[in-house]
Amino acid sequence: MAEKKYVGSIEAGGTKFIVAVQDVESGKEVARDRIPTTTNKETLQKSADFFKKHPVDALGIGTFGPIDINPKSRTFGYILDTPKPGWSGTNVKGFFEKELGIPVVMTTDVNASCYGEYVARGRDDSKSYFYATVGTGVSAGIVQAGKLLGLNHHPEMGHMLVRRYPGDDYKGACPFHNDACVEGMAAGPSLEGRTGIPGEKLSRDNKVFTYSAYYIAQMLFNVYMAARPDVMIVGGSVLNEDDLVKVREFFNKFNNNYVAIPDLNDLIVRPAVAHNGSATLGDFELAKNLLK
Repeated sequence: MAEKKYVGSIEAGGTKFIVAVQDVESGKEVARDRIPTTTNKETLQKSADFFKKHPVDALGIGTFGPIDINPKSRTFGYILDTPKPGWSGTNVKGFFEKELGIPVVMTTDVNASCYGEYVARGRDDSKSYFYATVGTGVSAGIVQAGKLLGLNHHPEMGHMLVRRYPGDDYKGACPFHNDACVEGMAAGPSLEGRTGIPGEKLSRDNKVFTYSAYYIAQMLFNVYMAARPDVMIVGGSVLNEDDLVKVREFFNKFNNNYVAIPDLNDLIVRPAVAHNGSATLGDFELAKNLLK
């Protein structure tokens, strides 16, 4: 009888690490835990201890960034300069390879989510899939023909430049681009920045959600013009299904009948994987690729 194989996932976020184990043969998740993101040393060690208790044969990591994905780079597998205090220059990939003695693949959290959506939607290599998360920040990834976009560097589409919604005088929440980029104008902190009230406590008819929908629609339209993805998935906590109605309307206005587009209800959608589980699924599948 063949020996059972297990793969691990780390969804490494700024507030928590979600660690999980999947039985490769059955596809069932067999262990999971939530580890608060504190210091890099403490958080990584607690994550490693979880996998020592629940051993795996390969590990997939989707992490906040920016990160170095260039295999030829001296800092391959490191978190680069990040706003998260104490985490810049952390060798995440190398730590787990040394601590666990297994192969490790690491990408951005949103790339992992995009790969998870590609898997959940049937692994159709004739299509390209775009995934954006709109939460504390805005980030995005693309899977084309089963491969993640970005050879030596990962995309930073959350910092795509945007034009203002008429009447929106917000100064912007991005410390680098202020009011000029989509993250500065559409992410969660921009909602509280405009109103003084956290986004989750605002009425959904507040105009700030229209602003966010407008900026996200700009990002989607720009990406569509550049890459023409077949499916554009919008995840994260800021926009809901009702907000996507506005996003589609703005997208249509930006296009202005320039290119033929599919039914926008099929093009611009919410995630197929429930409960923000796309990244964990993507991590599992990327880890399985290491076992082939």
